[in-house]
Amino acid sequence: MKLLENIQNYDVITFKWCLSRKNRKLMVGMARWISKTADGHLYVIIALVLLVQHEYRLCLIVASAFSIERCLYFVLKKGFRRKRPPQALPNYKSVIEPGDQFSLPSGHTSAAFLAATLISAFVPVTASPLLLWAVSVGMSRVVLGVHFPSDTFAGAILGMSIAQATLITFSYL
Repeated sequence: MKLLENIQNYDVITFKWCLSRKNRKLMVGMARWISKTADGHLYVIIALVLLVQHEYRLCLIVASAFSIERCLYFVLKKGFRRKRPPQALPNYKSVIEPGDQFSLPSGHTSAAFLAATLISAFVPVTASPLLLWAVSVGMSRVVLGVHFPSDTFAGAILGMSIAQATLITFSYL
């Protein structure tokens, strides 16, 4: 229990530090844009491009990974039932309205790291920019006030782990 308290304390301190930056308005504007890139539209476009290019095996890998990720994401979200910053911190209001009630793990971050890991495996030259994008998605969720830092860290681990597991599984098929 002490570990969870320490994590929560670290999260609150880091969260408040992020929100106290002088360039907050610029950060929020950038965070809104970056966060929207991980809303889900990009992932559908990736699947459609793969289908149009007759990359059926790759499309199956991506669809399988996202199906697993979404299922685990919902199970973990409902299992942990962690309050979002506006519910956990008195007198705090987030910049945007979150899509669901609970905070852990960050679904945007999980999906971004999943996509970044999968695409990087097939197009290695994209690894650095995609990793930077995925990290930016996680940071944007904190700046927008809908997640604590550990929520995005958990999302990153979830997304990368599922991507790697899917890639390993399909390498045997």
